[in-house]
Amino acid sequence: MNVAPAAPAVPADRLKITEVFLSLQGEARDAGWPTVFVRLTGCPLRCQYCDTAYAFFGGEWRSIDDLLVEVASHGVRHVCVTGGEPLSQKRCLDLLRRLCDAGYAVSLETSGAIDIADVDPRVSRVLDIKTPGSAEVARNRWENLPLLTAHDQVKFVICSREDYEWSRDVLREHRLHERCDVLFSPSKSEVSARDLADWIVADRLPVKFQMQLHKLLWNDEPGR
Repeated sequence: MNVAPAAPAVPADRLKITEVFLSLQGEARDAGWPTVFVRLTGCPLRCQYCDTAYAFFGGEWRSIDDLLVEVASHGVRHVCVTGGEPLSQKRCLDLLRRLCDAGYAVSLETSGAIDIADVDPRVSRVLDIKTPGSAEVARNRWENLPLLTAHDQVKFVICSREDYEWSRDVLREHRLHERCDVLFSPSKSEVSARDLADWIVADRLPVKFQMQLHKLLWNDEPGR
């Protein structure tokens, strides 16, 4: 009987990478800073508004040493590790630690569906709480919320008035604003930015309204 050869083992220091690029950080606390983005391949979620579905598959295996060299070549201080869902690759934790060791200001964009406990505490974790309108609300890992610190951030992408009210209730129930910065963003083409801003002001919510600079400037072009 012919047996197919086993697939070659992936070296311990390699990650599947979709792209590495320099742009402005478009959202969260570091919005506006020139930032190197390291986009990891793969995501177990399928949010209906996802704007990076091209990162679900494909990519290239790259070593952490190689990634550090490329990051350094851009000559900026801020680095954002994103996806996909970067924590779906376990070696992401090593990459985050190595970036922090190298002196970068590091942020991690994560869906909140995977345990964040082992992320290096020097990393600013930007946790995306999935609303009902995302179609992935059942994937929220609520155990992550007590782990948040003032160094972290929580993001809600609002798809409707119902999403806004749900997010407002989660904010209040878990007192998230007492743990870290909380960001409310309108889902493009689903909620008007002005409506969301008016709702926040009317309820005097202790949250930061944000629009994604990269979408305003470059209209979702990959690699920008």
